[in-house]
Formats: sequence, structure tokens, C-alpha cells
Amino acid sequence: MNETIIWSKNDCMFCELAKNFLISKNVKFEERNVSSEDWTREQLFESVPDAKTMPQIFMYGTYVGGYNELLKYAEDHGMYTNE
Repeated sequence: MNETIIWSKNDCMFCELAKNFLISKNVKFEERNVSSEDWTREQLFESVPDAKTMPQIFMYGTYVGGYNELLKYAEDHGMYTNE
């Protein structure tokens, strides 16, 4: 699995920050918003059983965590070198 997925919900500042960060880095992602009718919290918990906060992010099939973990992942994987 080579896709990036963001589990999110409405009115979530960190969800918006994560999405905007990925857009700024030209990373395509699928958003799975549990506030919509398309995705449920149950589906989120199938992917991330211990999820307590939003967003929950998978980068290229690897579970990253939330927004702060995304920034750490970006630093560790050289995503800042293309600015």
C-alpha cells in the first residue's frame, strides 16, 4: 500500500494543519472524515484501535500518528529539503 491516509473529523484544527502541510509538500492523500456519512469511528478503530485524538495519519502505508508525529516523520524522511 503506497497511499497516504488522514483520518479526520470536522472542526479539528490539527486535522486542517496536517492536510495543509501535506498539500504544501505535494503529497496526495485520501481523507477519511468520520464526521461525514462515508466513514465511521468504527472503521477508524479497525485501522487504529487505540486512537484517542485526530488526525490519525498513515504515510505510504506506515502508521505515523497525529499531527506532531507527522512533522517528526517529515523531518526524519527529508521532506523539508524541497522547500
